[in-house]
Amino acid sequence: HVQLVESGGGSVQAGGTLRLSCQVSGTTFSSYAMAWFRQAPGKKREGVAALVTGGNTGGGSTYYTNSVKGRFTISHDNAANTLYLQMSSLNPEDTAMYYCAADHRRQHRTLISQGYLPVDFDAWGQGTQVTVS
Repeated sequence: HVQLVESGGGSVQAGGTLRLSCQVSGTTFSSYAMAWFRQAPGKKREGVAALVTGGNTGGGSTYYTNSVKGRFTISHDNAANTLYLQMSSLNPEDTAMYYCAADHRRQHRTLISQGYLPVDFDAWGQGTQVTVS
């Protein structure tokens, strides 16, 4: 049973930085596709970034939605079993609840590697609020 717990959200001024963390339990990064989504009030949930690790073969893939390319970086720490989202040059349009998500299906790993982020992940965290003013 996969459990995801986000932290690191907060309020920052435009141009600032934040690092979100997602503590993962019940799985390993090599078995799952991992992603960050966000949802602003009155808007649909949006995929922000995703990560597929290469496991024992090395390599891996990342995905970023266009609006965060060059500003956000998704990464992971195997030893700490933690997923990160480093966010810089934040602007008010980045204000949202940010969710960590995981999915075990091979299809999701393949789609992300091909540059497409599905939205139907099967495990979600409770979210952490990011407010940019």
